[in-house]
Amino acid sequence: MSAPRAVGVRAAYPTIPRHVRAWVDSTLASPVVETHEQVGGMSPGCATRLVCADGTRAFVKAVGTELNPHTPVLFRREVLALELLGRHPLWAGLIASYDDGDWVALLLEDVEGSHPDLSLDEEMERLVEQTDELSATMNARVTSLPPPTPGDGGHALYRPGPTDFATVARGWVGVFDRLHEIPPDLLPRWVLDRIDPLREGVSMLLAEATDTVVHVDIRNDNLIQRPTGELVFLDWGAFGRGPVWLDPLVARLERVDSPWFDRSLTSSPALRAAGDEVVTAWLVGMGTILAWRAHSAVDVNLPTLADFRRRESARFLGAAARRLGLA
Repeated sequence: MSAPRAVGVRAAYPTIPRHVRAWVDSTLASPVVETHEQVGGMSPGCATRLVCADGTRAFVKAVGTELNPHTPVLFRREVLALELLGRHPLWAGLIASYDDGDWVALLLEDVEGSHPDLSLDEEMERLVEQTDELSATMNARVTSLPPPTPGDGGHALYRPGPTDFATVARGWVGVFDRLHEIPPDLLPRWVLDRIDPLREGVSMLLAEATDTVVHVDIRNDNLIQRPTGELVFLDWGAFGRGPVWLDPLVARLERVDSPWFDRSLTSSPALRAAGDEVVTAWLVGMGTILAWRAHSAVDVNLPTLADFRRRESARFLGAAARRLGLA
């Protein structure tokens, strides 16, 4: 099985503050007697399967600002997403949430299964198909979202409320003015040699319609495969509004560095309609912003996140170079 690209160094459940653990026991109406810590993801908080004295099972994720100042915002967005979406087999249902202004916790359905092996063609095809099902289900259930959070300061992902692709894309365009500050080991020379046409291509994304409800963060460690084969989509911290082609594109990124990725785009009506230039512009925009943040971001209690950004930037920019005939 392909291993999830673990990023967070997670806190164990017993280290979570006593008052949060007391809320868990009270909400589940039975004390927790067994815990199974999970790995992967981009949070320093706990991610723990729980078993209660009466046999009740649940999954808890909890984080406080003392662990990371930004992650509670992502958890609050996940609560919003799951409250808007309600229950469905495509995602783990929200049992309850906790928020004291510092610590945020979610109690979720404990889904039996493990991460899928996306090196297998049949499992990638299942992911592509179920992503289309996810998009249709989300957009049937959520017909409107709160407006984007105003303001241009800070990283868009860490603003309260749903994410907004237009805001994200404006940040991608803006970072082109600072690409020369990125060390050469983080950014290929061909990007610097083509800054103006690449910026123009990424700017094209600002004209894309962003009226679709999107998950955005579809990758191996945010998926659980049930014993029956169906996939469950987890971690809704990037949930928001974006173009209809965004989730189908993100679902294919596990293989972005192979010809399969380019061939698979034609199987999505949304990606066919968007066109190759949009896909390549997205790869350039995401690849450059990841390189910038690998260079500039201060990641509290996420010691492996910079390396994750570096690797993903290299994959996305490598795919863009392939598609532009530069590799």
